[in-house]
Order: sequence, then C-alpha cells, then structure tokens
Amino acid sequence: MTTEIMEKNELQAEKTRSHSEGQVESLGDDRELELLGYKPELQKNRSMLTLLFQSLAIAAIPYGEGAPLLSAIYGGGQLSIFVGWIVVLVLNECIALSLGELASKYPTSAGPYYWSFQIARNSKVVLSFITGWIWLIGNWTITLSVNFGFASLISATVSMYHPDFAPPAWQLLLIFYAICLMTMIICIFGNKYLPTVDMICAAFTAISIFIIMIALSVKADVGRHSASYALAHYDTSLSGWGGFTFFIGLLPAAYTFSAIGMISAMAEEVDHPATKVPTAISLCVPVGGIAGLFFIIPICVTLPPLKDITQAPAAQALPYIFHTVMGSPGSALSLTLLVLLITLFCSISITVAASRCTWAFARDAAIPFPKLFSSIHPTLNVPLPAIILTTLVQMLLGLINLGSTSAFTALFAEARLEYLTNAKSRNILDDRLIDYFRAHL
Repeated sequence: MTTEIMEKNELQAEKTRSHSEGQVESLGDDRELELLGYKPELQKNRSMLTLLFQSLAIAAIPYGEGAPLLSAIYGGGQLSIFVGWIVVLVLNECIALSLGELASKYPTSAGPYYWSFQIARNSKVVLSFITGWIWLIGNWTITLSVNFGFASLISATVSMYHPDFAPPAWQLLLIFYAICLMTMIICIFGNKYLPTVDMICAAFTAISIFIIMIALSVKADVGRHSASYALAHYDTSLSGWGGFTFFIGLLPAAYTFSAIGMISAMAEEVDHPATKVPTAISLCVPVGGIAGLFFIIPICVTLPPLKDITQAPAAQALPYIFHTVMGSPGSALSLTLLVLLITLFCSISITVAASRCTWAFARDAAIPFPKLFSSIHPTLNVPLPAIILTTLVQMLLGLINLGSTSAFTALFAEARLEYLTNAKSRNILDDRLIDYFRAHL
C-alpha cells in the first residue's frame, strides 16, 4: 500500500501544478481520476440527482428515525424527538459541507482515507491506513445495522397480528440472512437499474411520509396533544439519567443521517464528480430534514403514553405507535408496510455504497487478497467480489446475536462511532486543510 499511495501522491502533485496553471478545468473526468492515481474502471451511470436520491434512500427517514425511536422515548419523548431532530440537522449539515469540500477537491471512491493522506503533513500512510479501516468497518457495520433492523421491523410487524409472537434469535438471524442475500443479488444483477431504483425510492418515501402524516393526524385514536406538549414535553423518569436523557434521545436523528458520507464512494460512477458528489452530499441533510419534519411532528402530536411504548414488541416503537394511534392492526399494517418498503430500498442503496468502499480500499492493497476484491466483473460491470465480501462480513457478524444480544447491539453503536471518529479526524486536520487550500487554490 505504501508504494502505491506514494505514486498517487506524485500524480496528485501533477494535478496541483496543472490546477495552478488553470488547466484542470479542461481535463476530462478520466484524466482527472488518473491524476489522482487511479484508472477508470466503473460504469458511469449516475447523475447528481440519482446520487442525491441514493443518499436520501440511505437516510430512509421513516426507517432511520422509526427503527431506533425507542431510544428517543427513553430519552425524554417529544422534546428529544423534535428538538433533537433540529439539533442534529444543524450539526450534520456542517459535516456534510466539510465532506463536500473534500469530495470536490479529491473526487475518488477512495474517500476519507485518500483525503487523510493528502491533507496530513506527517505519517501520511499510517493515518491513511487507520482512517481507511475505520471507514471500511463503519460501512460494514452501518449496513449490518440497516439489514438487521429490517429483520427486527418485520418481526415487530408480525406481532401486531400475533401479540405472543417472539421469534428466537436463530429465526431472526435467518430473516436477516434472507435480507442480506436478497440485497446482494439485486446489487449484483440490477446495477444498471439501481439509479432508477433510487429515484423511485425518493418519490415513494415522499409519498409515504405524506400518507403517514395524514393517517396519523386524522385518526389519532388516543387523542391529540397540544402544540406545547407535542413539541416540548420532556420526561426524564424512564431513563434514570436526569438531564442527560436528552442526549439519549438524539440517537434516532443521528442514526438517520449517520451515513451521509457513504456516497463519496460513488464518485467514480458519475460524470463531473468534483461538483455532483459534493452537491448531493450537501443537499441530503436539508432536503431530508425538511421531509422528516412532516414525519415526526404527527408522531409527536399523536404519541401514546411513553411508558406504554417501552413495552413495544421486538423493541420496535414505530409499529406499536401505528397500531395504537390507528386503532386497528390492518391500518397499522398498511403504514408499516410503507416503512418496510423504504427499508428495502435503504438496504439496497447502502449495500451498493458499502461495496464500493470495500472495492476502493482493496484497490489500494489495504486488505487481504487485494487483486480479488478489487476486480470488476467484465459483463456485470460491478465489483462482484467486494459485494460478496460485504455481505459475508455482515452475515458473520450477525452470528454474534446468537450468543449475546447486548454485544450485537453494541455493534450498532460502534457503527455510529466509526463515522464520529472519521468526522473528528477531519476536524483535527481542519487547520491543515485551510493552509493547504490557501497554498494550492
């Protein structure tokens, strides 16, 4: 990896000289990628809009906010849900703008570990290698959390009709395996259709949010709260953490936008990535954030008693809320099916992004068997071994749930920690980034 990255550094120096002479703007995408040290291998079948739709599919607002919603219930209820959403949006947009700036300067699927190498002054290879592994593990585990959360949501949906249904760990694991294999097959054989799938997902998510908003607001079987209660009620009694409870309630919103940077791995599948990738990353948070308000406010207004929600089957609050607010299993099932379909779209989109991250890291010989995992299938035009590896890692990690549910749950927190660590490393390098841009732009 050291030799290859040093060669890329020399090529980047050539790009910098060309930039200072005003020549980079006239370079084609392929030549620009070559100056970054890579050769074009992937099919360019995406646009700025499809990248934005993919990032929104990964955020999957009804699932991203709904799956870990129980944390916000323990975290204080309505205040944590509503105010927490606003707080997380502001903070995540700052991260998105930072990511967009770096993606604009270095438009490659290598992403954060390549950025770290270019920006760091000392120990470039070591920092790049560490960042790469943190980034890769984060991609794998955040994808795992989506697919396993999908399985848990299916289990909770069944329990609406069969309240005594509580699948043992091995049955939940089999559902999870089926989801992993299904998304893998779609990502392998449906690559040319995936941009269209992302567009359909964006439209379907918007329609679903509107339907859920109308249904909950009209039915409100347990009543409607006043505006002050719906947006500012704060109950610290459930968590036992006092004022710190609010930060527990930030988890659903933070989880929703925790993977906004994953589409940087799609940079080599779009024309003019230096402008389209950062634009898509930067727009994801405001577009998704505004849409999310139409989802969370009706929930806050019609929310059942918090203590009752903590008893939700499979620790999934959203199906229970739908069931209670709508007043019948059939109506609740209709709304939950919308969320399940959105989650399916999310599983596909996030698996695609994670596989590209795996492929890019293998291309730099940073993981075992790099030639295998960096290869592109000649007819399918996808990194087939990387997709399979991404799926196998998830399936192996899923076995942890058979032995310890607590340890497996910790993986979900670890996934968010990986992204937080990457964001923190970028903040540490921020002053160096400013100095670098002043010297070279």
